[in-house]
Amino acid sequence: MSSLVTSDQRTVGQFSVGPISYGLWRFTNDDLATAQAIIEAALDAGMNLIDTSDVYGFDWGGTGFGTVEALLGRVLAAAPALRDRMVLATKGGIIPPKPYDSGAEYLRSACEASLSRLNADVIDLYQVHRPDMFTHPAEVAGTLSALRDEGKIREVGVSNYTPDQYEALAAHMAFPIASTQPEYSVMHLAPLRDGTLDRCMRDGVTALAWSPLAGGRLFADGQEGPGPALVAVLDELAERESVDRAAIAIAFVLAHPSRAVAIIGTQNLDRIAASNAALSVNLDRQDVYALVQASEGVPLP
Repeated sequence: MSSLVTSDQRTVGQFSVGPISYGLWRFTNDDLATAQAIIEAALDAGMNLIDTSDVYGFDWGGTGFGTVEALLGRVLAAAPALRDRMVLATKGGIIPPKPYDSGAEYLRSACEASLSRLNADVIDLYQVHRPDMFTHPAEVAGTLSALRDEGKIREVGVSNYTPDQYEALAAHMAFPIASTQPEYSVMHLAPLRDGTLDRCMRDGVTALAWSPLAGGRLFADGQEGPGPALVAVLDELAERESVDRAAIAIAFVLAHPSRAVAIIGTQNLDRIAASNAALSVNLDRQDVYALVQASEGVPLP
């Protein structure tokens, strides 16, 4: 069987990154040794893109805005060699309860505050976390360009942007956008249908798919979980491939020809390593379309 799942490196601007990356939304403990062990496990598993945000820590059991970046900064201060092993990515532009601000003054201050919390000289990938619909994209582009010219960031991306919002910003950028970060999973197929992944293929932009396991809903029962048809297909494929449901879901994200990256966020060291089982999964067109049809609940035309 010829598999659509690609396990080779992806390109994010000037950087080569693994097909699975590690996200820090749930990285809200305050124990330095535990935090360092988690980062090392992710890097050892080939997840060299470490994705965080200034707003992480504001929820999911965190103690406040900026605390996840600060914890990662403590890890990097204690073990500076880890910085050379990672592509450091963070995001800004959410300021509770405003809630969004991509104006020049705030976006610059957010980036500079992230640099300080992270104990970093430069951020490899800086993404606008959510679009500020009341800031002109030319202003956003000007701020990002200035930060890049000053050596504070290396590459620029967007997160949770619609295709049109992406287009509007790209039209004002003097250099290419490197990434877009949509929610994408077998339970959330919008990027497959709304043009997000098509633009990635057109422009050579890498999609960083957040919540590839649907925030854990993939394993839930009842209304929050996957429907019976999707469960049946997922579990049939998992049995065939001798993996668990999570590996099939991650493999589904990796099967798209845009060469998306799947961002996982488990805090369990064994599960971090086990996520690489997805890289050996074989999915063909019949498999991926069966998953799409089961997810959407209607026959394909």
